[in-house]
Amino acid sequence: MPFVTKKKLLQLQEDMATHQRGASLMPFRIVRPYQQGLVERLGKYKRTVSSGLNIVAPFLEKLIKVDMREQVVDVPPQSVITKDNVVVEVDAVVYYEVTDPVKVTYNVANFYAAATKLAQTNLRNLVGDLALDESLTSREVINSKLREILDQATDKWGVKVARVELQRIEPPQDVTEAMHRQMKAERNKRAAILEAEGQKQAQILEAEGHKEADILAAEGQAEAVRRNAEAEKFRRQAVAEGEAEAITRTFRAIHDARPTRELIALKYLETLESMADGKGSKVFLPYEASGVLSSLATMREIWQDQESPEPPEPASRTPGP
Repeated sequence: MPFVTKKKLLQLQEDMATHQRGASLMPFRIVRPYQQGLVERLGKYKRTVSSGLNIVAPFLEKLIKVDMREQVVDVPPQSVITKDNVVVEVDAVVYYEVTDPVKVTYNVANFYAAATKLAQTNLRNLVGDLALDESLTSREVINSKLREILDQATDKWGVKVARVELQRIEPPQDVTEAMHRQMKAERNKRAAILEAEGQKQAQILEAEGHKEADILAAEGQAEAVRRNAEAEKFRRQAVAEGEAEAITRTFRAIHDARPTRELIALKYLETLESMADGKGSKVFLPYEASGVLSSLATMREIWQDQESPEPPEPASRTPGP
């Protein structure tokens, strides 16, 4: 890059100024798509022109271009005292767009400076009405209220405030350290509470598990007892039905055979023999045994009569002489 002397630089600036003066004398002026032009005739507002090629009378009319795009105002950091007497550093950004180029040109001398000072004062008022904790957790509320205030105040300037954003709210270093210790203590507290709740819940679940297990075991035992009882009942019923059927058949067989008393007596003797065959020292006889025994006595007499020979008749004695 060639070296540029001071004399040559001054010559370049003079040439540019001459070109601008020549351009201002041209009757044709171009307005960009994001701009609107204000035409002044002899120092008096005449009309508003839109984007494109516009004709302006040289020497009589002057064209002022107004940017209609959304722009930003950077609010410088400032110290604000909160409601609980804590000094914090606050800054913000304000986004706005021009709605009326005539008002923004003629109703306010320096819109950027006016908007900056207005945002600073209202931001100081809003944060000063809040405590430190509220100011740190109420960013959305502060943004909304500040936007409403600025929008109402700048309405007569032909400007609409789109949104306001707080960039940072910084308390002093000692307050920050205290807040960190408090947050750490709160976390430890929540951790201890959660751990205790977890242990409590685990013990409750374990106790409920043991309870359900005992209940299921008891229900299982009850079901087992019930089924065993039903099985025993069924077994006894089957045995009783079998015995009843056997007795019925035996009775029918005996009834059909028409046994005599002598046969019954023999069956009793066989039964008594089997009863006396045990190791017990007592023998129980049924109530009907007396009749059977009488029958046995009768049979014995009959057998003795059949087996004993008839005794010889005694010899007749002749009378003596």
